[in-house]
Amino acid sequence: MFWNEVVRRLEAEVPPFVIEAWVRPLIVEVNGDRIRLLCPSALHRDRVRDRFLRQILKHAEAEAGKPVKIELDLADSAPAKRILTARTSTIPETQTTSAPERQPRTRKLRKPEQHNLPYTFENFVVGACNRLAREASLAVAQGIQQTVNPLYLASAPGLGKTHLARAIAAARMRTDGRVIYASSESFTNQFTGAIRDRKMDLFKKRFRDGCDLLVVEDVQFLGGKKATQFELFQTLSHLVGIGARVVLTADRLPSEIAGLDERVRSHMTAGLVATLEAPDALVRREILRVKAASGGVRLPNDCLDLLVDVVRGSVRDLEGVLVQLVTTSSLLKRPINLELTEQALAKVSKLLTTKRCLAIGTIIGVVAKLYETTPATLASRSRRKEVMVPRQIAMYLCRRYTNQPTSAIARAFARSHPSVSNAEQVVERRVLESAPFRYKVEAISARLDELERQPASP
Repeated sequence: MFWNEVVRRLEAEVPPFVIEAWVRPLIVEVNGDRIRLLCPSALHRDRVRDRFLRQILKHAEAEAGKPVKIELDLADSAPAKRILTARTSTIPETQTTSAPERQPRTRKLRKPEQHNLPYTFENFVVGACNRLAREASLAVAQGIQQTVNPLYLASAPGLGKTHLARAIAAARMRTDGRVIYASSESFTNQFTGAIRDRKMDLFKKRFRDGCDLLVVEDVQFLGGKKATQFELFQTLSHLVGIGARVVLTADRLPSEIAGLDERVRSHMTAGLVATLEAPDALVRREILRVKAASGGVRLPNDCLDLLVDVVRGSVRDLEGVLVQLVTTSSLLKRPINLELTEQALAKVSKLLTTKRCLAIGTIIGVVAKLYETTPATLASRSRRKEVMVPRQIAMYLCRRYTNQPTSAIARAFARSHPSVSNAEQVVERRVLESAPFRYKVEAISARLDELERQPASP
């Protein structure tokens, strides 16, 4: 289908929540070289025109192979029918099955899993939870640190291992490297198909000859598949031996995969095993900020604070809530504010009623202890650096981990309301500019996260 192909091209450039919130609701009419996009509301139409129309036009012309004209209108202004197949349009369907670049014998192996590589290192938000995995992935992408081979990325679903794997693949493809990107299921199916068709020589040639990078995702599903494991073992041995890079991902460590041959397990751990943990408050905040900004959405600070406080799961959870919020705003034709954010969260999260907020005094005490000072000192009039820095951090974290207004936080430090706002700005800027400072704030945030997870005293 013509429009589906346009959307698939667009998916490689914008976040998933943008597609769900702004592109999927469009009703499409195609007539020759004219495309009419019907929007559910004026707000929706204006956002598509201002933020995404240029990209949509570019991909529509690339798919059609000729110039096209796109019109935007409201869905209730004229009857429309959603396009069901490419045959309803005079725009020719692209040759997705017979084009030479799609064949497995080309320099770059184009697999279905590769069609969308919208992930880069630049839009991967780094924190203590994923720093080692990100640095190792960047080293593989840049072709340095040969000891990181293979690179094994392990995490629960939705924490960023696929983002890093695809970022590596995209970076190596830009340098004209031959990249093979497959899931463990795809690897298994191709292997069993080669055995059935007696084409093992072609299979081995495909996965070994001239390969610069092999990425295999979800290798935990290879447990118990002895023949496939042996073939992967042989492939890994060959590629590592000739200096090609290998990246494996899984939702568990190699030692935790049941039914895995010890030789395969040993090969998987011969390079570097890097884990990704759930993001802390600072990382969650930056993820939401980046994803919202990339989709042309501005989140007010109070809404951002609430999302950070409530959504404690994976990156996928954060994206899901953002989709819910943006879509709700679009459909109801309402601006994003605190009330709408609370309504959106109520649909997808039960944490609004169960979240435990920390007391201001608790946070001040944690910060004071880690900086080897006292709460009284932090509330003093001293402007010495060794007092002012932890005071600003404590104010910043009080805004993140309590439900108290700014005025109450200011009173706890014997300060005025603007002092808290200024401290927030200073800490946020230094977190982005100074890695040691960021590590310190992340360590304190991790301690506060632990306290929040503890049950309240009876």
